[in-house]
Amino acid sequence: MTDLSTAPGVIPYVDHHEGPRRLLTIEIPHLGHTVRAYAPIAGIDGRRYVVSWGAVSFEIPADRNVHVSVHLHTNSGHDHTITPFASAVLSPHPAPLRLVAQFVPSHGPQGALIPVG
Repeated sequence: MTDLSTAPGVIPYVDHHEGPRRLLTIEIPHLGHTVRAYAPIAGIDGRRYVVSWGAVSFEIPADRNVHVSVHLHTNSGHDHTITPFASAVLSPHPAPLRLVAQFVPSHGPQGALIPVG
């Protein structure tokens, strides 16, 4: 198996973990206006990463639960502006996983992380 922490474009898991790891890819699509109004932020077990729109890959533990979150941060200054978010706890599994973050800001802040493939 490839050492994921040295693979190009993969953000390594930085907390202590000596067990097996797997690849998690999160797709964060923008909704037109979101590119100017929001910055995507992904979280893995409480560590936050300012990431780019599109696909971002992480190395995560494969033998225990992992908390994954995505939110769209804004500093627009409007009292009515919401911060869309999605969160999930991934169960232990050895296979790579691909998720897509789905947000509909006009329907409220709660989004979803949907498995793809």
